[in-house]
Amino acid sequence: QVQLVESGGGLVQAGGSLRLSCAASGRTCSIYTMAWFRQAPGKEREFVALITWTRGYTNYADSVKGRFTISRDNAKNTVYLQMTSLKPEDAAVYYCATDPSSVVHTTPNRYNYWGQGTQVTVSS
Repeated sequence: QVQLVESGGGLVQAGGSLRLSCAASGRTCSIYTMAWFRQAPGKEREFVALITWTRGYTNYADSVKGRFTISRDNAKNTVYLQMTSLKPEDAAVYYCATDPSSVVHTTPNRYNYWGQGTQVTVSS
């Protein structure tokens, strides 16, 4: 199994920045992709960004391209999401998740381990 713990959420003004972290433990050798998803009240969980563990390939949702950056520190088994130019519509609970498949996915149901989530609130 893989355990994921997110941190770094909080309250920020529109235009501000936050950096989220996701620390993985357990059977981390099984991880191929780590991703961030988010879910706002009354909305479905949506893909934000992903990174492949070995090659560092990245992919972003159109809504965050140019504003968010995903990165990883393999030595620390940690993935980061640097969020800049935050907008009120970015407010949500942010989750990290892992996918053992060698095929990159952006749909939540392909991810098998999830963290507990961290709240991001953006004031206008």
